[in-house]
Amino acid sequence: MFERILVAVDSSPTRLSTVHSAAAMARLTGARVRVLHVAASAATLAAVVPLEDDSEAESVLDEAVGVLRRSGVPAEGVMVHALTTQIAGVISETAATWKADLLVLTPHHRDMFGALWDPRVSDAVVHTGRTAVLLVPEGDGNDPAEPPVTDR
Repeated sequence: MFERILVAVDSSPTRLSTVHSAAAMARLTGARVRVLHVAASAATLAAVVPLEDDSEAESVLDEAVGVLRRSGVPAEGVMVHALTTQIAGVISETAATWKADLLVLTPHHRDMFGALWDPRVSDAVVHTGRTAVLLVPEGDGNDPAEPPVTDR
């Protein structure tokens, strides 16, 4: 059913939960995986400020692709630069352009008040995209570096 899985990762400690879930789904279905990392910048009145430098962004992307490949999953990575307000659109557009069958990402939990002021990227992707979405619950940040590989 799923032949092309796009997994969107950020630099949060819970990103490996998302990668492990994508790896498990890809192994079950024989899918190829593309990892997307958006190197975000914030716009102020006077300037655009990067929230991470390119080496940090590449490190996040390389880590995710490496975990997938060591799991036996064919994977490639793509990094895109965008403003924080554009991240959801970039994810949805990348999924559509690559013709992904499934998009995997982690919703970052906020309280109701916080979500009103700063909506979650996952909410925007779910409501605007045309790709099936798997939302992976946040782990505790202590995910193992390697996903368990089983023959089930």
